[in-house]
Amino acid sequence: MIGTTGHLGVTLVADTGRHRSMGDHFKTDVDQLARFLKNLEDCVRELDEARAALAHVRADQIGTGRLDEACDKFQEEWKYGSEQTKKMIDAISEGVKANKKGYEEVEEALEKAFKHIEKSATSGGNGDAR
Repeated sequence: MIGTTGHLGVTLVADTGRHRSMGDHFKTDVDQLARFLKNLEDCVRELDEARAALAHVRADQIGTGRLDEACDKFQEEWKYGSEQTKKMIDAISEGVKANKKGYEEVEEALEKAFKHIEKSATSGGNGDAR
């Protein structure tokens, strides 16, 4: 097993091809970010669907005037709330998308840099990543 330490304290292990560093303990799961983003989008859609379904339900269809009043009250109170929630979720979604893209770009750049360092280290170079 060949091990070298470069300028950034990155330890390379040549026989496994696996880069070991402090960064191994800090991981960003971009798939988890994608799932979070989908959950946010699903929340907005489901709230909109619930409001739309209630908009078409009348007392003569489900039973009582009191229930109809409760549905109308829900519609009135949640119309503004759901619009604001959608705006906030849209803003959060854009941020999550930007972060996900940023993490993916950093991962690609780090992978390229580590491969270059490893190649230099195993080919008799000094481990310099220039």
